[in-house]
Amino acid sequence: MSGPYGHAFAVMRDQSGEAWRDYTRHAFVEGMKDGTLPREAFLHYLRQDYVFLIHFSRAWALAVVKSETHAEMLTAVGTVNALVAEEMQLHIGICEAAGISQDELFATAERAENLAYTRFVLEAGYSGDLLDLLAALAPCVMGYGEIGTRLAADKTSDAYADWIATYAGEDYQGACKAVGEMLDAALFRRLGQDFTASPRWDRLCNTFRTATALEVNFWQMGLTP
Repeated sequence: MSGPYGHAFAVMRDQSGEAWRDYTRHAFVEGMKDGTLPREAFLHYLRQDYVFLIHFSRAWALAVVKSETHAEMLTAVGTVNALVAEEMQLHIGICEAAGISQDELFATAERAENLAYTRFVLEAGYSGDLLDLLAALAPCVMGYGEIGTRLAADKTSDAYADWIATYAGEDYQGACKAVGEMLDAALFRRLGQDFTASPRWDRLCNTFRTATALEVNFWQMGLTP
């Protein structure tokens, strides 16, 4: 069993159960697909997500510290660059077009749902190793890739075409595949080829599942400006 983002991710996603569907097919996501999502809710989400990406970039920088190989470091550094130089620029551009300056964006007050998610991810990295950190990071990275691909194929409105195109695009999809390969290789290196039989596997899946649930809460927060 595998998928476009690697073997380990596919197994973790399947073991997260209904939480994964709740995340990737949340009402917020479906509203972007058909254009019914209120613009106010989208801009509120973007402001919170910009703050989220600041902490997410720091978590990926921590992945450099936790890496054991040059390949792991390269993927982590590449992901930090993609987040800071590309994904955050998407948020800045859309918000500036809506009259929200970059200074205002940076000064956005962090909602509790945002705080809970970002600190969970950082704590996974601080207290654990690279595997713990990747298990917490993967739902966001690959989930957005999966959402972007589906919405690009199914969307019935162009209201959120820029956002959808970013996550469905070749650059972001390439980043998802690179992180999937990194996750597989990191598990093989630390736990062996039969990593799902390791005593650590259930804990890693639980971290993945918790991060997925926090993604659901993040979308829900987006609906309540």
